[in-house]
Amino acid sequence: MNELGYDPVKLGVDEARSKTERISSRLLEMIEVKGKVTEPGPGVSRCEGESGDSELYKTLHPWSVYGISDESVERGMNNLRKRLPESGWTILKDGKVNSEARDPEILAENKKEYFAVHIVGEKRTASGEPMISVEVVSACFRAPKGTLKGQY
Repeated sequence: MNELGYDPVKLGVDEARSKTERISSRLLEMIEVKGKVTEPGPGVSRCEGESGDSELYKTLHPWSVYGISDESVERGMNNLRKRLPESGWTILKDGKVNSEARDPEILAENKKEYFAVHIVGEKRTASGEPMISVEVVSACFRAPKGTLKGQY
């Protein structure tokens, strides 16, 4: 076994980006709150820690639902608490962010899909506008030999 503790699945970068977008879309459906959603798609970065393995990478997709009320933040977080486990996710943390605002946060993983998610229901943001912030990150994938160059 390598230092990751698992053998990375072989997956092309475009396929991994598409899979990450599908995971994000399913999470948005689970939140079930009407609002605006930030646009940027998933990014790719090399996996740290693997000595000299240039084919390992992960995807990262930060996005948020904004233009919503405090009540929508509460409803969206409650929807996630119920729907994540029903959809194959294991909730690792369901509590409050260690900050002055003490916003609710959920950390979950889906081992079958090779993804984790960190979700924060922000009621008091810098802009004063409530939002649900979502950060989807994949496990490390192995790109087909020679295809990762220039992809991140």
